[in-house]
Amino acid sequence: MALLVLSATHLAILSASFSPQLLRSIIAHAFFALSHPHSDDTRPSVEAPHRTALDLACHRALFMPARIANIGTAIKVVSVPSVAGDTRGLPATTLVLDENTGAAKAVINARSLTALRTAAGSLLATVLLHPPATARFTSLVAFGAGSQIRSHVTQLLATYPSITRITVVNRSINDRVTALLGCLRADHPTTQFTAISSVDSLGQVESAVRQADCVCCATSSTAPLFRSEWVRPRTHIILVGSYKPEMAEVDSALIRRARVLVDSRSACALEAGELICAGIAPEDMVEVGELLLRAPVHDEKCDVEIDAARIASVLDGGDVTIFKSVGVGAQDVAISVAVVTRAMEMGIGTRIPDFDASVDLRSDG
Repeated sequence: MALLVLSATHLAILSASFSPQLLRSIIAHAFFALSHPHSDDTRPSVEAPHRTALDLACHRALFMPARIANIGTAIKVVSVPSVAGDTRGLPATTLVLDENTGAAKAVINARSLTALRTAAGSLLATVLLHPPATARFTSLVAFGAGSQIRSHVTQLLATYPSITRITVVNRSINDRVTALLGCLRADHPTTQFTAISSVDSLGQVESAVRQADCVCCATSSTAPLFRSEWVRPRTHIILVGSYKPEMAEVDSALIRRARVLVDSRSACALEAGELICAGIAPEDMVEVGELLLRAPVHDEKCDVEIDAARIASVLDGGDVTIFKSVGVGAQDVAISVAVVTRAMEMGIGTRIPDFDASVDLRSDG
């Protein structure tokens, strides 16, 4: 059996072939499966053991296996830097298995893919609560300067053309911030981009947050990035940075102002530091998949049947809306299988023939 290897270069080409609508459709299928565990033709089940971690010399390696029935099986390994000041990003690799043979089908460089699928999940949650046709987002504040922020900003601008002002907040205005703004300005020349240091310009950060319609946080912070009282009513907050109980991007006061929408109730109960610190019980969280009435078909329209009553209950739960994601394996399965399928259709990638072939090493003598 051949093995397909998809490098970072391959992923750049493949990622560009997926529209934001198609990405949301793919992730919607995964979230629906996660929230509706009974398996049949329209409601596939998910198996996703809790992530396992190993401490390396300079990283904490996270192993995340998952399977969606009728979709596929994969395991992703992400290495999170454990040394202060390491800005090299998060090395990530996904292994996709063949459902019939059990053998490895593809190996994918998942650095950019992780950001892509996380942003698609955030955008799905945002669109369900704030449809682009009626939302009036004009100002976005983004905390962080990594690939997650670039992917979130890119998909938010593609989905909400009303956004005209974006403020990027980072601890310092370093080369990483400069490179990010250079890429974003080149792709979106009519949008106003500003960078602020959270250390040197706290007053400007407060002013930006007070004017924001949407705030997106993708940092490894262990302390709130801004105060609840800076956030005006009807603001939408996206939180994707923290993944351990001791991490938090916002304060408990802000969390308590909303009925929180999450990717996974069980995962967030264990890992979402903001929710744990605020004392939010699992039963008080609402999963994105619970807002969907059936699994959508993967297409460019992303037509989903919604539970309007559940959405209304989230919107009525407070004066701000919050989506909290710690990342779930089902997302990785859905996007990885979709990417492998697209790569085969486009003839992209490196194929290693007979990777799983049986070889007889016995000599005739």
